Amino acid sequence: MAILRNAIALFVLLYCLVSCSCVLGRPATFLEDFKVTWSDAHLRQIEGGRAIQLVLDQNSAFLGCGFASKRQYLFGRVSMKIKLVPGDSAGTVTAFYMNSNTENVRDELDFEFLGNRTGQPYTVQTNIYANGKGDREQRVNLWFDPAADYHLYTILWNHHHIVFYVDDVPIRVYKNSGRAPFPMNQPMGVYSTLWEADDWATRGGLEKIDWSKAPFYAYYRDFDIEGCPVPGPANCASNPGNWWEANNYQALTAMEARRYRWVRLNHMIYDYCTDKSRYPVPPPECLAGI
Repeated sequence: MAILRNAIALFVLLYCLVSCSCVLGRPATFLEDFKVTWSDAHLRQIEGGRAIQLVLDQNSAFLGCGFASKRQYLFGRVSMKIKLVPGDSAGTVTAFYMNSNTENVRDELDFEFLGNRTGQPYTVQTNIYANGKGDREQRVNLWFDPAADYHLYTILWNHHHIVFYVDDVPIRVYKNSGRAPFPMNQPMGVYSTLWEADDWATRGGLEKIDWSKAPFYAYYRDFDIEGCPVPGPANCASNPGNWWEANNYQALTAMEARRYRWVRLNHMIYDYCTDKSRYPVPPPECLAGI
């Protein structure tokens, strides 16, 4: 029986490598798929490695502290549950993002959680770099307290669009419309950092970090990466059989579209597409819709 089980397991593994139709790169604990990138003394494993605590104090303020995936991925879905810095978090930024780690032509997909003064709503800023071009900021005030408990933050990236989700509610859609650059060829790693940015993070830099409230803590758990690892099977990224390329992931569902419009109507506070001082003519991707 043991020989049969081993044979079946080997067959499944070989099938995955050849067809690339199975889920690839799903981490179970932090140590399996992530590494410390900045200030390892300010990262602590908790819950037996299933969760991580980042610590920001004046010793880590210059570079912050953070971690990154050991591998890069080309298309797929990445998500984490995060509990943000509570209380007076003004001037702090907690970031969860994908980055190609290339200089002039980098691709990047950003969640940036901008700290607040006690009692004010947390703001999440998203940004997209494609072929080295960024400056595509949108900001949404979250409709719950993201420091009171863990919430799920997700980036879906396929050949058709990029979608940012908060607890399965889409807050940003960037279509591959052919009108503007779209990340297609560069694999990206998964990163998260906690750092001090009081020159811009809270009310445009008017609210400075209060180091008497330090240390500041952010928490992470339930890491999930499902995508094509690079290096890996050469045909994975172009395989239309990957679940994230299926018809029901090529556009928002009717329910997702309603939720998306609700977020934009009730919680969006900045959209570069409507900032006429920066863009008298809206950038072409702004006309693509959802």
